[in-house]
Amino acid sequence: MAQLFILQTELNPKMEIHVESPGGLSRRLHVKIPSERVERELGLRLKQLVARSRIPGFRPGKAPLKVVQRQYGESARMDVIGELVRQTWPEAVAQAQVQPAGSPNFEVTSEKAGEPLAYVASFDVFPEVKLDQLERIEIGKPAVEISEADVDRLVANLRKARRTFETASRPAQTGDVAVVDFDGQIDGQPFQGGKGEKVEIELGEKQFLEDLENAIVGHGAGDSFDADVRFPADYRREDLRDKTARFAVKLLEVREPRLPEIDDEFLKAHGAEEGSGEQGLRDKCRTALGHERDKAIRTRLKRDLLDQLLSLHPIEVPQSQVQQEILRLREEAIKRMQLNQAGKLQPEQLQQMLPDALFEANASRRVALGLLIGEAIKLRQIRPDNSRLDAALEEIAGDYEQPEQVRQFYRSRPDMMQGLQAAVLEEQVVENLLASAKCTEQPMNLEELLKSVSQPAA
Repeated sequence: MAQLFILQTELNPKMEIHVESPGGLSRRLHVKIPSERVERELGLRLKQLVARSRIPGFRPGKAPLKVVQRQYGESARMDVIGELVRQTWPEAVAQAQVQPAGSPNFEVTSEKAGEPLAYVASFDVFPEVKLDQLERIEIGKPAVEISEADVDRLVANLRKARRTFETASRPAQTGDVAVVDFDGQIDGQPFQGGKGEKVEIELGEKQFLEDLENAIVGHGAGDSFDADVRFPADYRREDLRDKTARFAVKLLEVREPRLPEIDDEFLKAHGAEEGSGEQGLRDKCRTALGHERDKAIRTRLKRDLLDQLLSLHPIEVPQSQVQQEILRLREEAIKRMQLNQAGKLQPEQLQQMLPDALFEANASRRVALGLLIGEAIKLRQIRPDNSRLDAALEEIAGDYEQPEQVRQFYRSRPDMMQGLQAAVLEEQVVENLLASAKCTEQPMNLEELLKSVSQPAA
């Protein structure tokens, strides 16, 4: 059953306030304003209208009050009601001693002339947050050594990035580029996107249909052959999922890769010190991998800590804040996916393309973590570190050709500086909580570490 109690404001003892708790974090604030206050405000509004009125048959500002009331009374009353709701809302919140988590929804329930004005404000409140399980946090800290095999892989990737392709007279094999014409049919019928000419497929990169790539391997330029290709169950086009197509394929050309030599030109292109040779490149690669490892360890520790913080302290989140976070995540996705560059799509269309359900779980997680981190800041008395804020800005600016312009841009935008400060403060909270958590070393190789941090959060 809803809890109901009555309060009165000190500023206006005749204004009645009822706080209703329908359940969870939802609250309904019932406010009743005496008719005398409504009529007083309406009288003041009508006098203002008299002074500004231009009514035919009367000089400007000289129309009788009754005439003005007859012409503008109803709209003036609606304006007064709206103004009184806005004026009394802060009074009511202060007296009821509630802390809204977001903007309320107002509903005027009674506004008859000569009777009290009554309205209901519906809103969420913040949950009570207690961090009473921090001592149970246990973190496995990755212990990762950079091996010679790790360096070998990076050097190989650097060479692969600068490879060239030359026509080969042998049959195609994994790693080659095959140039093909193909024409596909399903149940004897052509389908959209099933035909291509002079299409370049890098075999083994899985950028194309795997069955088709595998069918090409072993064939030489000039060969024509058929290939049965099954579309995956999660294929991007629903109408083709789990279906099998037969492709008539003609292999026009096979190009084999040529890796560059690790010569002076290659070493210079990758920033190795002059005269340091291949060992200089390997040393540079080892340093780069060390930085990547350290960054990945920090990312994993933060993710694991926040996962445990959330699982050990489950809280109900205000739906109003979740909705705000959904809107923000949708806006980020629209920008990232460049869905509305021309500005022609309406918000309703974008919401249909990216419905709330896509973001709800992540939004709820982020709101919950925000509340838990906020409580940790109070509990541990963590204060923003300006030196770390400066360092974070320097790191961002260092990625651009004109870092000073980036610094000035950030400092001229309070919203961006606040966002950066929030991120830095979050890192301080993570470090503070990690310092008191139980940490054990967890040996793993670099590949395992990097794969683990590429997985989505729990």
